[in-house]
Amino acid sequence: MKTGEKCPQFKAVNQNGESFDSKDLIGIKKTVIFFYPKDFTPGCTKEACQFRDQYEDFTKLDCEVIGISSDSSKSHLAFSNEHNLNYHLLSDPESTIRKLFGVPKNLFGLIPGRVSYVIDKDATIIGIHNSLTNSTGHIAFALDCIKTKS
Repeated sequence: MKTGEKCPQFKAVNQNGESFDSKDLIGIKKTVIFFYPKDFTPGCTKEACQFRDQYEDFTKLDCEVIGISSDSSKSHLAFSNEHNLNYHLLSDPESTIRKLFGVPKNLFGLIPGRVSYVIDKDATIIGIHNSLTNSTGHIAFALDCIKTKS
């Protein structure tokens, strides 16, 4: 995916075992989708918690946040409960959504990438931030992108 392209549609299951269809959100609200490697790892926990801590900043801008990894819904539920996460975590066990977005793997193809996509109300990707090591940079990038480009 590149900026200026339309966000693809997808379906998944969230941390509560509920079906999620992107068409119910994408193209209706501004959205940040962040792909992350794994629940409970230090960088991913830091990123998820910062999205939680700044979630109100996103909602004030009429924006929803969605996290996606290959972890199971059961793992997502435990991760969400332990850290009081206040947004959807979607399970992508076969990396179908990850492939749809073209999220690369890092470190010789061993670690799933950490990439955030900022999507406007027209379902257009207006920003992409790709950084495995700077997990908290995704939040600042997404907020700035929403404020300046939508």
